Formats: sequence, structure tokens, C-alpha cells
Amino acid sequence: MRVKVVNLLFQKRWFHVLSFFILFFLLILLLNYTKFIFIPILQYIGALAFPLIGAGILYYLTRPLMHFFEHRLKLGRIWSIILVFLVIILLVTLFIMYIWPIAQRQITNLMYGIPGMIAVIDEFIFYWQANYTSIPPQIINAIDDFIGNIPSHVQNILDHLFGFLGGLIGQVISLVAGLIIMPFFLFFMLKDGEKLLPFILQIFKKEKADNIRNLLGKIDNVLSSFIQGQLIVSFCVGVLLLIGYMIISLDYALILALFGMMTNVIPYIGPFISVIPALIVGTLQDPMNLIWVSIIMIVAQQIESNLISPNVMGQALSLHPLTIMTVIIAAGSIAGFLGILFAVPVYAVVRTIIVHCYQTYVNSKENKEDALI
Repeated sequence: MRVKVVNLLFQKRWFHVLSFFILFFLLILLLNYTKFIFIPILQYIGALAFPLIGAGILYYLTRPLMHFFEHRLKLGRIWSIILVFLVIILLVTLFIMYIWPIAQRQITNLMYGIPGMIAVIDEFIFYWQANYTSIPPQIINAIDDFIGNIPSHVQNILDHLFGFLGGLIGQVISLVAGLIIMPFFLFFMLKDGEKLLPFILQIFKKEKADNIRNLLGKIDNVLSSFIQGQLIVSFCVGVLLLIGYMIISLDYALILALFGMMTNVIPYIGPFISVIPALIVGTLQDPMNLIWVSIIMIVAQQIESNLISPNVMGQALSLHPLTIMTVIIAAGSIAGFLGILFAVPVYAVVRTIIVHCYQTYVNSKENKEDALI
């Protein structure tokens, strides 16, 4: 009788779920007590994280180009990879020769122009205080404190954005070493990336190998869709912003467009971040620019959301906007700027794994029930 009760207990779904969570938390507790074993491993992985992630992003960006050279031009794999590297070198050279000097000049002018912008804001506040006495003194004091601390606010923002680079010599050396190693990682990813999956799957049985191949294929599709799509969309948005800023003769148009292009990598939140400096600079240049910059941003985002994103990214991610914003805010509070940057692809991959495992469980259960019938 006791054996029957135990067997019935093991067949209950709630018992399986409870056992899973108990074992999961026991595993976390065990890892916490043995974390000294994993610290050297984590340090090693951290040292390779930058070149690996950079090479992985470049791999997804350049893989379609390599396949184009390989299949359309009938070139060998090595020659296709060499052409891919030549294209990368050409693009970097064009950026350094034609875009970077203009951006550097505008950045320098902006740094010299910040005191003048602060003076204009101060004059506006003094004028407002002199002519509109109905403003509560608390608001005036808060505005004065904010204006007086604008340089420190700018410095804090820069520190948070680029704090992961640090100022230490060791981190600079690691960054340079990562940039040197990255092309080698990219070369072998392009050359042997398609051989990795068969090498891993050969140790599994056919049914298990097919399941893992299906899962890894879904993950590859998610990462490819996000990386290629998001960067292409961000580039298009940057070009649209540059055209719009040049039409209204906005100061520092190039660096503001580049800033908009980089922040647009962050879904949904990025466009709101990118428009803030453009609105400030535009308003100080001409109050009418407040309207024009807003119109340009709205038009660029409408073109991106209705024309570019559906055709480039499609519905591969299928993530609800509220889910994305929640994930970004949570990741930002935990891991800062890097968490915001990688929140969406990590969440998409984790969700893909969970959905696939659940579907596999449901299918296996249905197959068992069919076999019993």
C-alpha cells in the first residue's frame, strides 16, 4: 500500500515542480558555498568576454556577406573570409578618414560651447524670475541647483556609460588585447562555425541530437534576427536623423545623429534617450528647433517602426513592448549600462530555451499517452 502511495506521488505534476525548485535552490546553495572554485574560471571567462562578444556580433553581421561571396561569386570559404575582412577594413578606413574628423571637431566645439549654453539657460532663468514672480521659490532653487551642477551631471553620465572601461592601465591593456584577439576569433568563427554543432551532437543519440539541433537553430535565429536587425535599423535611424538635422541646420548634427544611432540599439527606451541632447542643443540654438527636432524624431521613428523594422527584423523575436521595457529596467538596475545593452537578446534566448523545453515536455507526454492507447 505504501509503495502505491509513493508511486502515485511521483506521478503528480505538482510533485515534479516542487522537486525541481527544491533541487534548483539546493544547487544555488551548493554553488554559493563552493564559489571559491569558480572564481578563477569566471575571471578567465571575463577576460575573454569582450573579444568573444565582439567577434560574435561581427560574426552575425558578416556571415550573410560571407555566404554571398561563397555561393553567388562561387569563391572558396577562405577567399570569402578574406573579402569579408577587406570590407571591414574598408569601412573602418572610410569612417576614420571622412566621418571621424568631422565628429571630433563637433565634439570639441560642443565641449567649448557648454559654458555658453549654461549661460543662456541662466539668463533665461533670471529673466523668468524678474518677470514672473508667481514661480514657487522651491522650484527656482531646484532649477538653480540643477543648472549649477550641469557639469557634474554630465560627468556622472559619462562615468556610468563608460565606467566599465575604467581608467586603470590593466583594463586598457585588456581592451587593446581584446581588440587584437577579436579578428582571430572572428576568422575561426566564420571558417569553422558551422562545424561546431555536428561536433557537439555526435555524442548524443539521434533523437536527443535532433532536439538539441532544433533548439540551437532557434537560438541562432533569435540572435541573428536581433543583432543584424537591430544594428541595421539603428543605422537607418541614424541616417534619417542626420538628414533631418542637416535640413534644419542643427549644430553638432553629426554627433547627435551618431548618438541617436548608438542609443537606438536599446529597444523602445533608446529613442527617448537620443532625443534629449538634440532637444537641448536645438532649443538653445533656436526655440523653434524644439518643434522641428521633435518632428524629425517622430518621423524617423514612424518610418523605422512601420517600414524598416517589419522588413528587417520581422516577427522573429515577438516580444511585447511592456515586457521589453520591464526587462531593460530590471537589467539596468542589476548590471548598469551593460545590462541594458544585453537585456533583450539574453531574455529572448532564455525565453526560447524555456518555450522549447516546455514544448518538448508536452510532446513527449502526448507521445507516451498515444503509446499507452
